[in-house]
Amino acid sequence: MNIETVLGILIPFAGTSLGAAMVFILKKNISGQMQKILTGFAAGVMVAASFWSLLLPALESSEAMGKLSFLPAAVGFLIGVGFLLLLDIVIPHMHLDHQSEGPRSGIKRTTKLILAVTLHNIPEGMAVGVVYAGLVSGNTGITSAGALALALGIAIQNFPEGAIVSMPLRAEGMSKKTTFLYGVLSGIVEPIAAFITILAFRTVVPVMPYLLAFAAGAMMYVVVEELIPEMSEGKHSNAGTIAFALGFVLMMVLDVTLG
Repeated sequence: MNIETVLGILIPFAGTSLGAAMVFILKKNISGQMQKILTGFAAGVMVAASFWSLLLPALESSEAMGKLSFLPAAVGFLIGVGFLLLLDIVIPHMHLDHQSEGPRSGIKRTTKLILAVTLHNIPEGMAVGVVYAGLVSGNTGITSAGALALALGIAIQNFPEGAIVSMPLRAEGMSKKTTFLYGVLSGIVEPIAAFITILAFRTVVPVMPYLLAFAAGAMMYVVVEELIPEMSEGKHSNAGTIAFALGFVLMMVLDVTLG
């Protein structure tokens, strides 16, 4: 594994860590409006990344199938959605609209919040791993700049997620160092998932279109199930919608200009 690939899979993790570090700068909690802006922005980035960096390459790499070229993307996407749905059912976790869920015990609340963001980071790590595995194989049409665009986009999206983890934990009375550590640990699954995917790239390459679409489906599940409801309910929903548009456009620009 070359240095370019190692740095690529670490970039999203750096985004999460920087977001978690906001606990040292900001006040004890994030305002409702700011949380909607951060959530909307993250959702916009993820939607754009799912299409431009994952589904589109999946479709292009299946062109040899002719009129059935949609099949790998469609099947992979639905399996990705189903996989995240299963994890959502099996793993007890708190949804990101935790501030409206009423009182809970501190330990349970903390654990569920960390599990929620960790769960979201799994498909993002897989997405980066699949793209860099495709780059290593050299047979999928994925360029070095395109892989970097996805890694940067997910890192940008991870920044608000890191803050969304660490800030509420700080508001519950944890120390800044502890909340920062929890925020960082919530993102550690990303480079691990990416690394495992790349190690298995010889097995991955034949089913690359399915895996690209799988990652897209898993990410879209997170957006629809968690992020969009959080950004659009209650006050300041317009701020979340505007942030969504900005996040989408930024990721689209990154992918087109770098890809």
